[in-house]
Amino acid sequence: MKNKKKTAWGGILMMLLYMLVGGFCGILILHYMDAAQLQGFGSYLLVFALMLAGMYLVMYLQIILHEGGHLIFGLLSGYGFSSFRVGSLMLQKTEEGLRFRRLSLAGTGGQCLMTPPELQNGTMPFVLYNLGGVLMNLLSALVFFLLSRLSPGTIAALLLQMGALIGIAFALANGLPLHLAEVDNDGSNIVSMKKSPAAVRAFWVQLKANELSSRGVRLKGMPEAWFTLPDESELQNGITASVAVLREGRLADMLRIDEADEAARALLEGDVRLQGVYRSLLSCDRIFFALLRGEDAAAMLTKEQQQFMKSMKSFPSVMRCEYALALHAGDAEKAAKLRADFEKMARHYPSPADIESERELMALADEKIAAAGEV
Repeated sequence: MKNKKKTAWGGILMMLLYMLVGGFCGILILHYMDAAQLQGFGSYLLVFALMLAGMYLVMYLQIILHEGGHLIFGLLSGYGFSSFRVGSLMLQKTEEGLRFRRLSLAGTGGQCLMTPPELQNGTMPFVLYNLGGVLMNLLSALVFFLLSRLSPGTIAALLLQMGALIGIAFALANGLPLHLAEVDNDGSNIVSMKKSPAAVRAFWVQLKANELSSRGVRLKGMPEAWFTLPDESELQNGITASVAVLREGRLADMLRIDEADEAARALLEGDVRLQGVYRSLLSCDRIFFALLRGEDAAAMLTKEQQQFMKSMKSFPSVMRCEYALALHAGDAEKAAKLRADFEKMARHYPSPADIESERELMALADEKIAAAGEV
């Protein structure tokens, strides 16, 4: 319950922060429009729409700058480039060079993932890499504000002022250590790793697993020692708990279904501080495992879970879950469409290892559910 309260307060603070910044941007837009002395409602509406579009453009610019900050300070800290994502568009380093990929992840507007340096005495530099986005947002906010003073009253000045406000908002939203609904922010990650050497190791494992996965190495092919469960007390740390989530995924990748189901159940029902996106993905796995046994998983398809699955409808394990649900319902047409959509998504997905694993699990669904006479 304690963790849920933290998550709720973090979400409320974020909502208030963005409402405040949106209000200030609205005031700036209205002030500019009054000064421009526009004639006619049509002109007023057109300019207002253009200014709103400009506000969203500078917002995406700040997302790019934020992720660029992670990249720059990560490189300075000894990390290597792995991938850079804004929205669903990702630039990824592969064995064949840089390639564009597609990935949407709930709770994130972008993400810069890097390959970590090797652990030295159980630790590695992590503060600047995690803080880099915040620093870049603050620096750009200062630069935008100073530039806006050069041409007061112009559209350029208005956009720069909004960029400065949004930069400050992003810096606060990511720098203040908050536990949010889907993922923890950068400030929270820093605090977690400052408190726990196990969290530093877990952060390293996450980044190494991502690096190897992008090169085609499946979870089952990675060193088993990486996925050793931490002490129970460490599972209250969101970063450390992620290793337990990776372990569940590794068991599923090895087709040790009963063990994977028990691992997912223990994480969902135990005293574990899971990030929201992990909790929902584990629920997808539990639904899938239940369907393999021929059980009715309707009780696990809560309204919240269905909303999550809709928001992540192009994510491999979510598509696999939906595929099994269609097979269980005897809807061959829907199952065929989901399989075709999966293959279409797979062409641009950043982890070929995950795709290979998901295909095996979907084949298992074909075998188990068909054998149970559900189709």
